[in-house]
Amino acid sequence: MGARWLMSLTLAMVAGQASAADTLRCGSQLVSVGDRSSEVLQKCGEPVSRDLLGYKRSANRREEFQVEEWTYGPNGGMYQYLRFEGNRLKQITSKRGN
Repeated sequence: MGARWLMSLTLAMVAGQASAADTLRCGSQLVSVGDRSSEVLQKCGEPVSRDLLGYKRSANRREEFQVEEWTYGPNGGMYQYLRFEGNRLKQITSKRGN
């Protein structure tokens, strides 16, 4: 019985962490994967840094779009990295700073 309960608790925690990567709190505002870069800038302000990672081709290979990574933080010792592809937020990751 105890092992099942522990496994259920672990799975619930992992599921909660996975969904947290889809949103980021900026003050009282939330940004989510799929938001435009202008929305993120309005809600979170200017990032600490903006890095151009390169360009990516669309699935049909007719368009090319810019890939950027914005860095926010440290906030409570954590840095947040926001990856934009074609002006849309595609990924939010966090990492503890040194």
